[in-house]
Amino acid sequence: MYQGLEQWKGDAIAGTPESLRSEAITGLPSAGRADHLRVSEGYDQDRSPLYYLVAASPVLLRAASWLPQSLLPLLAASPYIFFGLMLGASIWYVARRLYGNSGGYIALTLYCFSPAMIVNAAGTQSLGEMGAVWGTFGTVFTAVAVAHTLYAPREVVIWNWRRILLLGLSMALAAGNQFSLGVLALVILPLMFWVAPVRPRSVLVIWIAAVLVAVVLIFAAYFFKPVLFWRGLLHARWINFEPLAFGAAVSYGNAVGTLVAGSPALMVALPVALLTFLGWKRSRYFGNTAPLVMALFLLVLAIAAPSFAGQGFHLAALTFLFVFVSGMFADLVETKYSPLVIAGLLGLLGASAIWNLVELWKVAPM
Repeated sequence: MYQGLEQWKGDAIAGTPESLRSEAITGLPSAGRADHLRVSEGYDQDRSPLYYLVAASPVLLRAASWLPQSLLPLLAASPYIFFGLMLGASIWYVARRLYGNSGGYIALTLYCFSPAMIVNAAGTQSLGEMGAVWGTFGTVFTAVAVAHTLYAPREVVIWNWRRILLLGLSMALAAGNQFSLGVLALVILPLMFWVAPVRPRSVLVIWIAAVLVAVVLIFAAYFFKPVLFWRGLLHARWINFEPLAFGAAVSYGNAVGTLVAGSPALMVALPVALLTFLGWKRSRYFGNTAPLVMALFLLVLAIAAPSFAGQGFHLAALTFLFVFVSGMFADLVETKYSPLVIAGLLGLLGASAIWNLVELWKVAPM
């Protein structure tokens, strides 16, 4: 937050040598504050200045003079609360469009009563990952949405300029908050070709335009200083991939443990959803397959990056699993087993909601 505030005031650009003097002096690539900042030659390797600017934005309101002292923590957490609300709305909207009302409400309930999402949206005991997670989710499903529009015989860029801007903003949020999520720019291209194989040139034009928008937005986070921008990109860890991690049982244990803690209800429903997906051919359509593939891809990245001091991959994977599970159960609701499925869902989601409310009440200040 303090580095971002300095930048807002016109001082050093956050995440660069002038703002990270202590890390630059040590010369160690992992000499970060609180063990969550990896530095190379004074540059933050994992996050652009956008991450710091967002964290410091509430302080610009200078609210201490009119806001009660008890509400200052709420103000500090406001960017993450905003991202959390927008992510929840996005998950509900996507699931509802894909699977109908039942899918939308299942996904939204899983999201709202996920301990990991509650903690990160509240901005407590976290590194401010919600912006990256919302950007990741938005990047994938905005790419799918814009590709679907190409079946209509319209002019490519002019007709889709709003979606292109939204896709660029999503990529900027993802990569700007966590450089290694910049890989999504490459991942969505084959995804768009998969959705709209009829107009590959149009797909490529839209993709290039959106990437340019994202680059400009991240450049703006460096306050349009080309030298710092270029050096920041050169020092960024765009790939966090350690092959040896796949041979260590602890890597898988950490991934599973993080997911279970992140959403116990999801971990109960997921095996049923996976078995249904594997055994029921009718359920293996694009709307169910795409979020599952993205979740697995992000989990692979999480396992391959054991030294990354953040949960961006895990949290993003959870959002796609919410959508996948909601789609599978929405399909099951339409079968002859509907009463059993609905009863099981109500019991699971109801128990999850009650458990979360009880836990929140325990930790709430008296």
